[in-house]
Amino acid sequence: MNTPASLPAGVAAGAPVAAQQGSRPARVVSVDALRGFDMFWILGADELVHALAAWTGLAPVRFLAEQLDHKAWAGFAFYDLIFPLFVFIVGVSSVFSLSRLIERGGRQEAVRRVLVRGLLLFVLGVFYNGGLTNPWPDVRVLGVLPRIAIVYTVAGLLFCYLKPRALAATGIALLVGYWALMTFVPIRDIALDREAMAAQFGTDRPPLAQVRELYEATTTRVTGAFDPGRNLANHLDFEYPPGRMYDLYWDPEGWLSTLPAIVTGLLGIFAGLLLRRTDLDDRAKLRQLLIAGVTCLALGWLWHLQFPVVKKIWTSSYVLVAGGWSFLLLGGFYYVIEMRRQRRWAEPFIWIGMNAITLYLIHGVVSLHRIAQRMAGGDVKAWLDEVASAGAGEVLLAAVALLLMLVLARFLYRRQIFLRL
Repeated sequence: MNTPASLPAGVAAGAPVAAQQGSRPARVVSVDALRGFDMFWILGADELVHALAAWTGLAPVRFLAEQLDHKAWAGFAFYDLIFPLFVFIVGVSSVFSLSRLIERGGRQEAVRRVLVRGLLLFVLGVFYNGGLTNPWPDVRVLGVLPRIAIVYTVAGLLFCYLKPRALAATGIALLVGYWALMTFVPIRDIALDREAMAAQFGTDRPPLAQVRELYEATTTRVTGAFDPGRNLANHLDFEYPPGRMYDLYWDPEGWLSTLPAIVTGLLGIFAGLLLRRTDLDDRAKLRQLLIAGVTCLALGWLWHLQFPVVKKIWTSSYVLVAGGWSFLLLGGFYYVIEMRRQRRWAEPFIWIGMNAITLYLIHGVVSLHRIAQRMAGGDVKAWLDEVASAGAGEVLLAAVALLLMLVLARFLYRRQIFLRL
């Protein structure tokens, strides 16, 4: 929707602002820039880097391309930070928007906003996943946007009703409780993994009924298992399927692993509370962000020794490692943009950050790569492959697709068109 004319250029209703001592509230532009930086990589920059790596074969570019792929299971790459960083930023922004709603209209107004926005985002997520194209149960209910919706709703409601100490206690209880469930609850000693089942039945996609029969026939029980398809979270998805599951037998955004994901949102809320404080100067805020980041990283990798860092089941150690990097990145962006006033370099990220969900939906529904092929495919791509060597054409197509996304982001920003759920 259009931004009210009374707001500064580029400032959307409900956008995060920081209270500064002795001055009118100023927008925390670094939060928008970090949100845009996060989304930039999945809106086409990753494809460009992969194309460059395939074309040049240069070690630094290949290393960056490797970082733009998820770890197969345990471990952590930059791409494994994209999702939790966005959830973290949702928590940061919620502090500012919900605090203003509480101050102006009371707690009930803030609660109503949380519930309405959460529901709308969940519905958009189901639509993004294919909606009702197929009959139930071949409908994917869970996914990236639905998880963001659930985390936003739960974390937002907790923020509305609990004080910081109670929020911290809730976060610790969720992380420890999830670890305890995953570690001590017995499960069947069977890996519900695509490769394992393919090897078992001699086909890439064995009938689900046969897999379920094998699962029910497995009587041996184990505890403390965190392997692919052989852990409590994945088994609960298989026993109580939430519609169509992304990994056939379980979903990386399944029911149980949503619990620790809520803590990712709570970490963002703590960062937002810190940025909103008026009794601390910028240096003190930066220092606390950096301390929080280093502390979370140390605790996360220490926990990894027993409870591995795994994005696909959102382990408690993964929450801390991703949270640590989120704090550090927020601190870095805050230092450069808010403290050093260096903003020009971040303008493309700000364009994206102001309409992150809108651009994500467009990217998922509209193939900009196909549009790029209409503009620079065919003979143009073939000529470039011949002149500059094979692979150069794919680099051009990826660059054009990313440029189209940036042009769209800039257009929406300049027109002050911001989608607010």
